[in-house]
Amino acid sequence: MLAGIDTHKDTLAVAVIDPVGRPLVVTDLANTEAGFDELQALLAEHAVDRVGIEGSGNYGRGAAIRLAMAGGMQVVEVPPSLTSRERSSRPGQGKTDPVDCLAIARITARETDLPPVRLAVGQAADLRALADYRNQLVAERTALANRTHAELHGLLPGYQVTVPRLTAPTFITAATDVLRGDTRTRAQLTLRRLTRLTELTAQIKEITALITTTMDTIDTGLSDLYGVGPVGAATILGELADIRRYRSRHAFAAANGTAPIPASSGRTSRHRLNRAGNRTLNRVLYTMAITQIRADTEGRAYYQRKRAEGKTGREALRCLKRRLSDLIYTTMHADLAKQSTPVTTKA
Repeated sequence: MLAGIDTHKDTLAVAVIDPVGRPLVVTDLANTEAGFDELQALLAEHAVDRVGIEGSGNYGRGAAIRLAMAGGMQVVEVPPSLTSRERSSRPGQGKTDPVDCLAIARITARETDLPPVRLAVGQAADLRALADYRNQLVAERTALANRTHAELHGLLPGYQVTVPRLTAPTFITAATDVLRGDTRTRAQLTLRRLTRLTELTAQIKEITALITTTMDTIDTGLSDLYGVGPVGAATILGELADIRRYRSRHAFAAANGTAPIPASSGRTSRHRLNRAGNRTLNRVLYTMAITQIRADTEGRAYYQRKRAEGKTGREALRCLKRRLSDLIYTTMHADLAKQSTPVTTKA
């Protein structure tokens, strides 16, 4: 038997189907520890051996970890895009929790290449939490800096000559000194924004130092790759948790959005940019590629060869990202060969 779970903050919509897709049970359970107990009992009662979960990294994380750690069944992640496509193929049903969980169950039965859910627990979970928190701080600082630039332009036209950016303490201090003593309301509000920018910059520095200290205790070949700093390595380890979730380097590239998507028709044979996949990993690969292009590295030589073949700069960059995806995949498997778990501490 197979099952599909549509996750929400308070509830889990669960559907159990037989091998031909006929529903046996469609119900709602609480998204709590007690609800997880009921879920396990329900799946055991119907001898379910494969479960698909939509949102296993968010509201379904607790249920996904409980089922995966319990063993006895395969627990896979179902992308929302597949659920939407399955639902739209059956017009007239609308969108309800029972419809969605049944669609997820049928996708689980039909799609054999769905990746296992990510078990980011222990050190991998800590790394992901640190990297996510740093990203949130950086995003907040960027938005606040943009707003402050707009205010400064209205208050002090030409300020950008002495304050080109607001992501360094020196320039934040310079902007503060220029506005100090200005009694205009907008100036006073801008000073408050500058104070908050100072706080955010300090917090980002502290979290980055914490990530660096944590990565110093982890034995991974990612730290030796050019263009992958401590933050990038922590992001990769936190997002992947276990590289064995991906059956091949091609599956990994598809999951991180570096594998182009075939878009051929008739006599036209081409591929298009893949905008899906894990965009956090994709951003790390982009940073890695740009860093390698700017230095005398194998990545830069590869990029130049692709340009010589007639590819545009963007096309060559995408080719390099795909190659770097393979490098990370190989490196992570090399780490596994050295140790029994994906993340261990150095002796």
